[in-house]
Amino acid sequence: MDLKEFRNCMGRFATGVTVVTCNEGDDCHGLTANSFTSVSLEPPLVLVSIDRNTKAYHKLKDNRFIVNILAANQEDIALHFAGKPYETLPFNWEKTDYGHRIKHSLAYIECEPWAEYDGGDHVLFLGKVINFNYENGEPLGYYGGKFSKIVQD
Repeated sequence: MDLKEFRNCMGRFATGVTVVTCNEGDDCHGLTANSFTSVSLEPPLVLVSIDRNTKAYHKLKDNRFIVNILAANQEDIALHFAGKPYETLPFNWEKTDYGHRIKHSLAYIECEPWAEYDGGDHVLFLGKVINFNYENGEPLGYYGGKFSKIVQD
């Protein structure tokens, strides 16, 4: 199987864009992720899929995390956490009891660790939702390896 072509095939599934953040002591960490989904309403659980070879994997292991769902005008934040950091942060942190979240994200979901599962070259982190909030607005989309707009009627 041609893995590059498989990746291109999977890129035909349009997703939203999140930044998953966590704290390690006083340090804030984050990574851009589009592999995110709701799993359960009772109990409220969400899942993020993280590459085993990233620094973020070690930061998230057995740790609280916050999923920040990005708005259409927050592409620079997604790039910052996708390995193209800006010298000056393109956002402000907002400290909570669960870590630091991105101020003015379209939504945030604060989680306690629930379970971890082997996902091949990724680890599937399930978080129990402890707190959340959302705003109305346009989400940042991702399709075919590029940021895109999600059109609402």
